[in-house]
Amino acid sequence: MLSNVRVVLVQPHYAGNLGSVARAMANFGLKHLALVAPYADPLSEEARRLATHGEEILSSARILPTLEEAVADCGVVLGTTGNVEGIYRTQNYGRPDEMLSRISMAMDRTPCALVFGPEPSGLSNAEVARCHGLIRILTDSQTPSLNLSHAVAICLHELRMTSLRALEVAVHPTQKIAEFDEQERMFANLRDALERVHFIWGTKADSLMHAVRHLIVRAQPSPNEVRILHGLARQLRWVAENGVSHPEDDGAND
Repeated sequence: MLSNVRVVLVQPHYAGNLGSVARAMANFGLKHLALVAPYADPLSEEARRLATHGEEILSSARILPTLEEAVADCGVVLGTTGNVEGIYRTQNYGRPDEMLSRISMAMDRTPCALVFGPEPSGLSNAEVARCHGLIRILTDSQTPSLNLSHAVAICLHELRMTSLRALEVAVHPTQKIAEFDEQERMFANLRDALERVHFIWGTKADSLMHAVRHLIVRAQPSPNEVRILHGLARQLRWVAENGVSHPEDDGAND
């Protein structure tokens, strides 16, 4: 249950980030925000202005003095870091898709936490040491530092996708593929039109239509794309029956 996952922000400095984090949480179905010794006010006008649909998350955010208190009841605690050097960070970090499966597998049984450090410095070594693992988002080396709310959004998107894959909701492509009968009617219609404009004709007609079929089949056309190809066939027949004028042919030489 994503509702069993809380976002923990340690000493957040900027009210705008609080609002943006609340909005991202609402987008991805999380409700519980904990703030550890915040500098920024979650009820400020700036925070609420950027918290579209996440105002309730800001209003109900828990404010605690220490990280330990913010995660005391959590079975899995993952921190985030851009710095993976040093004894506290090198042993147990990975990409979001690697690490967030730990929360996805545990969140039905225990509260879990995603911990983000303050904007100027990130999590300290002491705070990292209290996490069960670290998430490192792979950014470009020239500009490695992410905005706090962007980092939260990336992690929450990956967490949601991980949980959906576990439920086999996000395993298959979103677009439906047109059924066999729909495709066959379209191919018959398209062949007739291509024959009328003499794209398909003569002894190679069957082999050329076979190539056209497989070109389209490889794209796994959706029902809407099949309708578009019916429209193409209809227009080709109109051209074959009525002809078209060249743009420069204005009748002046008649």
